Amino acid sequence: MAALIYFLFFADWFGHAPGVHGDYHYNLVPFAEIRRFLTAGKKLTAGAVFLNLGGNIIGFIPFGFFLPVIDRHFRSVPKVTFLGMLLSAAVELTQLVTKIGTCDVDDVILNTLGTLIGVLLFMYADILRIRKEKRARRDAQDKG
Repeated sequence: MAALIYFLFFADWFGHAPGVHGDYHYNLVPFAEIRRFLTAGKKLTAGAVFLNLGGNIIGFIPFGFFLPVIDRHFRSVPKVTFLGMLLSAAVELTQLVTKIGTCDVDDVILNTLGTLIGVLLFMYADILRIRKEKRARRDAQDKG
């Protein structure tokens, strides 16, 4: 979370050029920035596209994965995904109010997708853990 906060608010080199501070910058049209990044052609490098689109997704995967680890009450895919969306919306609104960075509805979409991927990875890992425990119990019963 600390790294996420740093990248979103304090890392000028992470897409927040000094000129961005002090003015309102926002996008409220869903998929406009995603489409712009995907159709920019040679105007943007593959690294810039990955950093923006992939970074927003990857940045929230740990939230989706570790929230159910931290608290058993958050073992619901819809609940965790919704909380990820709320967290992302809070971050974007904070960026708008503080005029740091760009408030972008596409970031909320991508962050929410990252949260969903994270919680699905947790659920998959949990299923594997449960299967392993059942197999170990079954093996112990067969030996005993």
